[in-house]
Amino acid sequence: MTNLSVTNGRPPVDHVAAVRQFNRFYTKQIGVLREGHLDSPFSLTEVRVLFELAHREGLTATDLVKELGLDAGYVSRVLRSFERRDLVEKSRSNTDARRTLLRLTDGGQAAFAALDARADAEVGSFMSRLPAEDRERVIEAMHTIERTLAPTPETGRSYLLRTHQPGDIGWVVHRHGVVYAEEYGWDERFEALVAQIVAEFVQNFDPRRERCWIAEMDGQRVGSVFLVKKTETIAKLRLLLVEPAARGQGLGHRLVDECIRFARQARYERITLWTNSVLHAARRIYEQAGFHLVSEEPHALFGHENIGQTWELEL
Repeated sequence: MTNLSVTNGRPPVDHVAAVRQFNRFYTKQIGVLREGHLDSPFSLTEVRVLFELAHREGLTATDLVKELGLDAGYVSRVLRSFERRDLVEKSRSNTDARRTLLRLTDGGQAAFAALDARADAEVGSFMSRLPAEDRERVIEAMHTIERTLAPTPETGRSYLLRTHQPGDIGWVVHRHGVVYAEEYGWDERFEALVAQIVAEFVQNFDPRRERCWIAEMDGQRVGSVFLVKKTETIAKLRLLLVEPAARGQGLGHRLVDECIRFARQARYERITLWTNSVLHAARRIYEQAGFHLVSEEPHALFGHENIGQTWELEL
């Protein structure tokens, strides 16, 4: 039977109107139409450019044009403005002199960090007005839209990183206990250690200098990592976990990269972490991120003989 509401493969006019209505509604809800995004001196597009430069190294102006789908002339004007404000600096690539690389200055990093924190606060305020069950429905609807409009191949499933919410801390303890017992035979003393770490994080949480990231795939938690303050100049990376079903997607690298990026924005000088020699996959991630092994010693804290290791990264 022919669908009379669709002509020549085009969607019905009421569907078009519904999408446009939702766009108007949502952009108003998140404040996109304000003159300065997040009550800042930056437009939404300028914030997007800052975001890309804060999260990715080795970008060129051409990369930004392709990634954001913007006009080359407009990107050039934005970058000139950023240079005048000492937010961005340029350098020649060591491997290809034709490529001019962009990076945020200390001022640019500070500006983005303030915007990032403000965005988290605004979204948190927006979502906190909803009951828990409505928040879940909104997030699942967002996942549905994203999966439908930009489906990913099975070999490259998309994931979401977010800060912690009620229920996440208990999940971190539970999944560390289960996964490490199944894969390494560690006993309940390891789960108790994880519980102690996350309790201290919650009780002493400093959102300016500490953060927890929870990774989700298809609305399900699949990973975590914490960055906490050890001293005023040293941060500590803790509790990196990627669920077995989510491995092979680069998620562990992304979680560690987020810790490094945040630590630099928070003006730490070094990141330290404690791990065990048997955790080969995690150690490879740390090595590739630039961490160096500084000390190790044997222990039997979790029911088996292990070699504890301390790794550090100078920022």
